[in-house]
Order: sequence, then structure tokens, then C-alpha cells
Amino acid sequence: MSWIHLVLFLCLTLLCCVTGELSPEGTDDGAPMEKTEQEALYSAIQGFVGDSWNGSDLYPDPCGWTPIQGVSCDLYGDLWYVTDLTLGLVHENSLSCATSLEIKPQLFKLKHLKSLTFFNCFTSPIRIPKEDWINLASNLESLEFRSNPGLIGELPETIGSLTKLKSLVVLENGLNGKLPTRICNLTRLKRLVLAGNLFTGTIPDCFNGFKDLLILDMSRNSFSGILPLSVGEMVSLLKLDLSNNQLEGRLPQEIGFLKNLTLLDLRNNRISGGLFENIEKIPSLTDLVLSGNPMGSDDMMGIKWENMGNLVILDLSKMGLRGEVPLGLTNLRRLRFLGLNDNNLTGTVPSKELETLPCLGALYINGNNLSGELRFSRKFYEKMGTRFKASKNPNLCQDVVSESRQYVVGLKSCMMEKAEDSLVIKQTWSNLKKEDESSSSMGVMVTRHVLLSNGFMWDLLLELSLILLLNLLVC
Repeated sequence: MSWIHLVLFLCLTLLCCVTGELSPEGTDDGAPMEKTEQEALYSAIQGFVGDSWNGSDLYPDPCGWTPIQGVSCDLYGDLWYVTDLTLGLVHENSLSCATSLEIKPQLFKLKHLKSLTFFNCFTSPIRIPKEDWINLASNLESLEFRSNPGLIGELPETIGSLTKLKSLVVLENGLNGKLPTRICNLTRLKRLVLAGNLFTGTIPDCFNGFKDLLILDMSRNSFSGILPLSVGEMVSLLKLDLSNNQLEGRLPQEIGFLKNLTLLDLRNNRISGGLFENIEKIPSLTDLVLSGNPMGSDDMMGIKWENMGNLVILDLSKMGLRGEVPLGLTNLRRLRFLGLNDNNLTGTVPSKELETLPCLGALYINGNNLSGELRFSRKFYEKMGTRFKASKNPNLCQDVVSESRQYVVGLKSCMMEKAEDSLVIKQTWSNLKKEDESSSSMGVMVTRHVLLSNGFMWDLLLELSLILLLNLLVC
């Protein structure tokens, strides 16, 4: 049996030599990690995870056969260096950050770092360090702070030194104050997300150099002032979201230059001055959300909606708009959501035309002064369900009812309304007849048919009663 043991020993020795297990500092392909880089990585992670974390014991080869979740490496020459670092519970086996943590200076010694992400890492109050960001400027392309409620203070000016950044995401943290002016230096950005913080002040008017920017999201902050004119120079922009701020003034006509824009969301600001015709010059728009802005008494009829055939979501609610529902909206064949509620719209509803829109799944016209008769089919009501609202239109009624109940809560049926008007007419006639019989004077009763704004011919009895009193003539 000795020869069998000899064969097994030789095989095991050969396997160890091939896989590099005889050399704990080697990686799968034999390349080691640069020593100072490895020490900086261990120290940086320990600052976030806690002193009890011993990287050298747990992960002796972090770029090789003992990888760390959230750490990626690449070869530079014959040595491994860290290129991506993600801290926080992105995945179940990710390294979770300690409640009391420290951003150690060794983090900024990872000189080949291309991507740095902090996800739900800072839960206790801590500020972003101002120093050392310049050390990462040569290679860092992506910097993200996501869902860190403990991250407070201002965004440091030194972030502006990271001129190779293509993605800067500062999402749902506790940061406040004004944006640093040096953020205008980040002209290589393709994505700039600053949403869900407590930023204040005006939006910098320096977007003329951001020719490659695709996504700009500064929603859910407290930005004020007017929308900068330079926003129209971001010619590659696909998504612009400035919703839920305190912006005011008119919409700049320059937005019409954004020929590639697919989403424009400006809801819940203080923008006034009405809709602008240049918006129809953005045929690429799929989502247009302007609700909650006091646009005033603007008329929707001034826009050629039929030129915006790619619209999927159109929300113009709570804007104080007047006029009728434009027939051009009935040409938007891709439309899924139409919100016109809580305005001052008048006239009739183009029911039959709206029903022909094949993708329409939500329609809100409640809270207006619309009149006439809704002529949607039973199938339409059943398809929409609670996603259709037309209540709080005093002169609007519905044509189709489902046996004993109404399709639209808050609207009377047209048959009921006709019956009520008939009773009013009969009562009026009876009262006039009594007055006529009791009067000793000669009167004139005039009955005329009036076409009211709700589309019905109602017999409206008008008493002119031109009483000629003989005793007055005698006097």
C-alpha cells in the first residue's frame, strides 16, 4: 500500500503548487497584492466595521482566494489593487457598518479606486471629511452615498476636485446647506443625483458645461429661486427631476432645447406663469409631471398635444388651469395616466374619444367645473375601477349606471337629474298658476327652451309677469 500513499502525496503536492496554496500571499494567478494597499484596505474597513474585525486573519488574500464581499480588484503591473469598494448591507453577506464608526485616512490611500459606495452605513451623526479627496481624483469615477440618515452637514467643496467622476449619487441622507460651487467642475458627469436631502439655496447656473449628463435628480430638497437658464444646455439629458422643492418663477423656454428628454418632473414647487409652448418641441417626452404648481389661469388649448405622441404619463393636476379639455389629448395613443384633477376646467368631457386610447389605465378629472354627460361605456368603468375619478364637478352627470349603483362615486346619474328638473318645472308651473289665478292683473307668461352647458334641453319657465296696474295708470 505504500506506493498508493506515495502517489497521493505527489498529487497533493502538485495541486498545491498549481493553486498557489503553498504561498499564502499569492493569488489564483500567482500575483500578490501590494502590501501597503492591503494594509490600507484592512484599516479602512476596520474603521467602518469595528475594531474587532481582523482582516489579515479572515481575508489573507482579499483580491484572490479569500475575497471580501464588496471589494473588487484589478491588476496594475504585477500587483493587485482595489478598484471598487462598497460598504453597507447591499447584500446579505455584505459587511455591515458599526453604529459608532470612523472614516479613516487610509481610505484615501486606495489610489486606484474607481468606485466608492456607502449604503445605509452611517446611522449615527457623522460628517463627510473635507480633506484627502484629491488623493482619489486620478481614478474615481463613481461616488455614492445612499440611505445614510446619520450623514449630516454640508457636501464639502473638495468633492469638486473629483473631476473624473461620471456618477455622483447623494441620495436620501441628512445633508443640508447650499451646494458647493465647485460642483460645477464635474463636467464629465453622466448622472447627478442629490435627491432626498435637506439642501437649500439656489440651483447653480453652471450646467452649460454638462454636455454628457443623462440624469439630473435634485428632487425632495428645499432648493429655492428660479430654474437656471443653463439647464437648456444639457443637450444629452434624458431625465430631469426637480420635484418637491421651493422653486419659483416661470418655466424657462430653454427647456424646449432638450430634444432627448424623456422625463420632466417639476411637481410641488411654486412655478407660475402658465404652460409654455416650447414643451411641445420635446417629442421624446414620456413622463410630464407639473402638478402642484400655481400656474394660474392658463388655457391648455394653447399646446398642440398631438405633437407629443410619446407621452405615457401626463399629470397637470392642482395647477389652476382653465379652459376645456383639449381634444389633442385624445391623440396620445401611448398615454397610461392622465391627471387633470383639481383645476378650473370647464366644458364637456370627450368621453368617447378618451375611451379609444388603448393604454389608458388611470384618468382623474375630479375637482373641476366640467359639465354635461359622461358617456363612457360600462366596459371602460369596469376597466378603470378606482383609477377613474370625476366627482366634485357640480354640473356633471353619468350616463351609465350598474343596476342599482353608480359607477362614479360622487356623481348623480343623468336620468335622476332629469327627473329632479322635471319636478322643479312642475312645481314652478303650479306656483305660477296659483299666482296667475289669484292676480287681478293681466300678466304674460313666457316659456322658452334653453340649451344649458350640460347638454340637456330643459324647459325653464321664466316668469316675466309684466303687470299693468290700471290704478297706477289712472294715477
